[in-house]
Amino acid sequence: MIIVMGLPGAGKTTVLNGIESDYAVVNYGDLMLEIEKEMFGIKDRDEMRKLPIEQQVQAQKKVYERLSQMKGKVILDTHCSVSTPNGFFPGLPFEYLKMLKVEALVLITADVAEVAKRRLEDPTRIRDVDDIALHDNMNKAFMAAYSAFTGAPAVVIYNRQDQLEAAVAQLQKVLK
Repeated sequence: MIIVMGLPGAGKTTVLNGIESDYAVVNYGDLMLEIEKEMFGIKDRDEMRKLPIEQQVQAQKKVYERLSQMKGKVILDTHCSVSTPNGFFPGLPFEYLKMLKVEALVLITADVAEVAKRRLEDPTRIRDVDDIALHDNMNKAFMAAYSAFTGAPAVVIYNRQDQLEAAVAQLQKVLK
């Protein structure tokens, strides 16, 4: 499994939509939303990070159980960490990360101002414009820990405005 992660608005899914590969792309948020709707009655993605940490942990366990059963080449599209009212929450807790065979960890990031602009211009979501620089720095720290824990290489890809093709090309190299 290759795990592609980053800030909301960094362009993870946009970069993934540009790749050509035989990997199946699985969106962690879709799985989490499905489970949290069933378990806790939330209505949309923007409610997910506001659930109590204990409930998020319960849902994460179910997501990782599903992920561990997946066969073949899989790319997991996810967040490295989640900014919650109680602080930053790891998107890949070690307890569950050990259930997966991780080949590479990829952090997709972008300039803070670009991320803020993308968030504000996205009509499909209600996203907070929190301290994006802090969140990005936390993601880099979390990714380093995930890499040390799994032994998988860590790659940082910058998804700069109007340079999507370059970010896609960098990700394609990781997939080969």
